[in-house]
Amino acid sequence: MSSRGLLPLMNLVRLNGVPILQQLQLEERLLRTSSHNWCIVNDGTNEPTIVMGISGKPAELLEIGPVLQDKVPVVKRFSGGGTVIVDHRTVFITFICNTDALPSVQPYPRPIMSWSGQLYSKVFQGVGDFSLRENDYVFGNRKFGGNAQSITKGRWVHHTSFLWDYEMMNMGYLKLPKRAPDYRQARDHSDFICRMKDYISRQEFINRTISALGSQFSVTPLELESSDCPDDTKFVPSTRLLGKQELEECFESESGNVILQSL
Repeated sequence: MSSRGLLPLMNLVRLNGVPILQQLQLEERLLRTSSHNWCIVNDGTNEPTIVMGISGKPAELLEIGPVLQDKVPVVKRFSGGGTVIVDHRTVFITFICNTDALPSVQPYPRPIMSWSGQLYSKVFQGVGDFSLRENDYVFGNRKFGGNAQSITKGRWVHHTSFLWDYEMMNMGYLKLPKRAPDYRQARDHSDFICRMKDYISRQEFINRTISALGSQFSVTPLELESSDCPDDTKFVPSTRLLGKQELEECFESESGNVILQSL
């Protein structure tokens, strides 16, 4: 596919402030029921929301007491990866691809991550000290982009939450994870993450990403209403909002364990 006329097609859907639960359920539907390649750009979500990976355990990852007290929504997504808190300051970019669209990229986590790192190296050319560090996008040794993936037969999704800006107080809802990248070196959130807005404007970042994508795909913008999203009534997304009772049970279990450990 070296000839530009033979580039694989990719549908581009641009959203603005769509709730992250709705976005993730759309991505899951497209991954599992569509046969097209997609790029989804969502410029912020409507309210602060915690998003956990499919195997994440609230008691290990969240300060459940404050989360319940402040009524912060908690979403468990269909993909792997870590836990983030997102809001209107976050920029979300997702790639959903057929494996045959990028035959040089093996459908496994590391090759997909490497491909994404190369793509964003073009996006951030001349901007900060960008690199892919383990599974994170960083400027220097500070993280600004967290990634997650889901790989199915013949297709995969790679999605990223970019911290264009954030409220440091919101990071208090998250515990320091037991499993963390080596380069974090037990730093707390304030020393570990950084704001993209200190390096690049929001719109320039989005435009550069779409431009870089155009070197590998023939990108076709679509309105969501006309995006021929498959209407599969049998499809039930695994991405879901955790209920209050579920979180309360985790909190009670955690509190009980703390009491036992103190005896």
